[in-house]
Amino acid sequence: MIHMKKLTLGYKKEVILKNIDLKISKGEFIGIIGPSGAGKSTLLMSVVGGIKVFDGKFDALGFDMRKIKKKDLANLRTKVGIIFQGYYLVDRLSVLDNVISGMLKDIPMARAIIKYYKEKELKKAKEFMEIVDIDKYSLKRCDELSGGQRQRVAIARALAADPKLILADEPISALDPKSATKVMQILKKVNETYGVTVIANLHHLDYAKEYCDRIIGVNNGTVVFDGNSSELTDELVEQIYTTKNDSSVAKK
Repeated sequence: MIHMKKLTLGYKKEVILKNIDLKISKGEFIGIIGPSGAGKSTLLMSVVGGIKVFDGKFDALGFDMRKIKKKDLANLRTKVGIIFQGYYLVDRLSVLDNVISGMLKDIPMARAIIKYYKEKELKKAKEFMEIVDIDKYSLKRCDELSGGQRQRVAIARALAADPKLILADEPISALDPKSATKVMQILKKVNETYGVTVIANLHHLDYAKEYCDRIIGVNNGTVVFDGNSSELTDELVEQIYTTKNDSSVAKK
């Protein structure tokens, strides 16, 4: 689904990531870990464009990201669901309306405005609300929900777009441990039930080790680890999380 070879990425003239070699296949559940500012979000969001490709090979979902056109980029983005730390729901609308908003590419705007949904759309929304365990709140406004519940609505909305890939940018960093565990369990369930590839930036190493099939460690602008959790020794963890400043302090 995604192929990066000797890839250099950044913004304007600033290089953020360099010499990235990655292949990501359908159905994987991948956790990206590393210290703050290492380039985790840049790596994740490069898949939907907006990140400059300085050098190397970069194919995503059949598109060449080095020279992708606006029309093709819009097409690519319809195949990707994105879950953010801040949820980005419409708070004044119900859970149901927020979930169905994920289907807007297939619903005429006139029907969406008056909230006239067909039976097949309601059936799909019900299925996705059930899988994230939020169906009992379907008619509640989203601003009446807890953070964990809101994140589950965001997952259901992403699923409603029928994505091939879900990108989760720090999906549990603002949640308490119980809610974070529930969200990770649901992402894993979504991955296994629908075969959707999930790539998540995670601050919490324990969650990455427990739920992700594969872990990518990013530090100092490059990938320093790519493997499964059983290969992640204490020495490798230290290598992933030690910054340049930490190294200089240690040497002193």
